[in-house]
Formats: sequence, C-alpha cells, structure tokens
Amino acid sequence: MKLSKSLLAAGSAFAVAALVAACGGGQVGGSGDGGAASTPDNKKITLIPGVQAEPFYISMQCGAQAEAQKLGYTVDTQAPQKFDAAMQTEKVNALGSAPPAGLLIAPTDDTAMQAPIEQVKNRGTKIVEVDTSLKNTGVAVSSISSNNAEGGKLAAQTLAKLVGDKKGSVLVLDTIAGTSTTNARAQGFADELKNHPNLKSVGAQFTQNEPDQAASKVTAALASTPDLIGIFATNLNTGEGAATGLRNAGKIGQVNLVGFDASPSEIEGLRKGEYQGLIAQDPASIGQQGVQQAVAAITGKPTTRNITAGLHSITKADMDANAQYFYKQQC
Repeated sequence: MKLSKSLLAAGSAFAVAALVAACGGGQVGGSGDGGAASTPDNKKITLIPGVQAEPFYISMQCGAQAEAQKLGYTVDTQAPQKFDAAMQTEKVNALGSAPPAGLLIAPTDDTAMQAPIEQVKNRGTKIVEVDTSLKNTGVAVSSISSNNAEGGKLAAQTLAKLVGDKKGSVLVLDTIAGTSTTNARAQGFADELKNHPNLKSVGAQFTQNEPDQAASKVTAALASTPDLIGIFATNLNTGEGAATGLRNAGKIGQVNLVGFDASPSEIEGLRKGEYQGLIAQDPASIGQQGVQQAVAAITGKPTTRNITAGLHSITKADMDANAQYFYKQQC
C-alpha cells in the first residue's frame, strides 16, 4: 500500500520526537543539561566500578559512601561480574529508567564505553571518571585516578632497587588492550626500565585480566628466558597469576615479582615472600574525591577536570609502616 507524502512526513516527525524524548532531550554527545536526573530532590549517586568483589574497588566504594553520607547523598554500587565492556554497558544501560544525579564510573574500555555513558549524561546525570577514563575528555566533568605512568615508573625503580647490580630479563604482564590504567602502567615501566642497563625488557604480554592466563605466560617465559629476573604485574589478577606461575615452577623468591595495588591477598603474598614489592594506590581517596566532584557538578559549583591520587612503593621491609594503604574487603 502506498502512503501519501503528508502521512509519511507526519510519521517521520512523530518518530523523531519519540526518539528525542527517549534520549532525555539530547543526542549522544549533547550537553545533558536539564535532563531527567537533574531534579533538586535527586540525591542518588551510582558507582559502577570495573568489576565486583575486587578490594581496590571495595575500598573506593567505602570512601565514596562515607563522603556521600557527609554531603547528604547516597551511593548505590552496581558492579559487573568481570572487567568487560559488554557487562559494564548492561549496568550503565539499566540506569536509563531512573538516572542518578551523579555517576562515578571506571570505564572498562576507553572507547567502547563512551556511547553508553553519554546516553546517561544526556539524561542530566553528571559523570565522574574514577580510576580509568575515556579517550574523549569531553564526557566527564572530572577524572580522578592515580598517575598510572608514574606508578609504572615507580614499579621499575622498586624492581631495580630489589635487583641491585644483577643482570637479567624482565617481563611485563598487562591486562587488556584499551584499558587506560594498566596500559599506562606498562608504558611507564618500560620507559623507566631503559634507565637501568642491567635490566632487559622482554616486552609486555596481555592476560585478558585472567589469573590463569597470567600464570601460563609466566610458565612460558621461564622456559624461554633462563635469565628472567623480574616480573611487573600491572594489577591484582595478573599479580596473583604470576605468583601462581612462579610457585608452580619453584621460582618463588628467585624471580622478583612487583605487583600493582595492595589487596589483602597481595599483602599476604608480600609477607610470605611471593611478592617482593607492591605499588599501592589510594582508592578510598579516589572514591571520596569522586563524590565531591559529582556533588559540586550537581549543585552547580566548579569542578576540577583532572585529579591525581597518591602512589606508594611497599616492600616487606617497610610494609607495617605503610599499613594505612592496604585495601579493604568490606566497608
């Protein structure tokens, strides 16, 4: 059946209007002003970390909840089961029917997560990036994270001190390509390692953030690189996997393992000699400052676009003096 031009035009206009309404009055990449989330009585902030049950993000949640309570807001945490863009997108999309006033999020992919986060922004939600960030710097009002390149540099310096004048090869275990934090750590480590001629890089390998893959990479490296003297693991899962690989090969303590973060399992590993060094972040401070920036944006106050949290090198010799940087398993 052939439709008249006037009827087609009316139908098109209705479809466009419906689409605009569904998107909260803005297109992807729009300002998001005056959307559904911007009502004065909306005191809800949602935290979507990279993955559930990880001490780093639990510590961040604790800091965020404590600060929100002080400021008269609540924090609802919705964490994906894995550090995965598709799983995190589901959590973000679920906010569409009742968008929070503020969203604290650790994007699991610096490009793939842009569109879903922008959809929430277009409903009036203020976006704050915590720990990781998007490549597009125009989406969030603020980004709070460690200087991950400096963290990698500190890891290389820590390894160099542990090794001393000994010569040998060094392996870097990264997580997933496109993860801004761990990729920056690996690059910072590689750059600093060039300043230590007794240490030779054998490159970085991706583990897909799976401990078993990290263990396999270590097993293969031990077989192919007899002079392996050090491993830098860029996060908790790669560190745990690396420790497993060294344990299975009977190389604990013979190959220096420097991990990133200070989870309970990593701290216990450091105490037992499975790790020789850890680079601790301050996730509670990241959560606290994330809420501060979100509330500032919600209430029309100035925000700070980029905030850097502290980093701390911990070895077995000084771990008790640095106990304040150990991560939590519950608030």
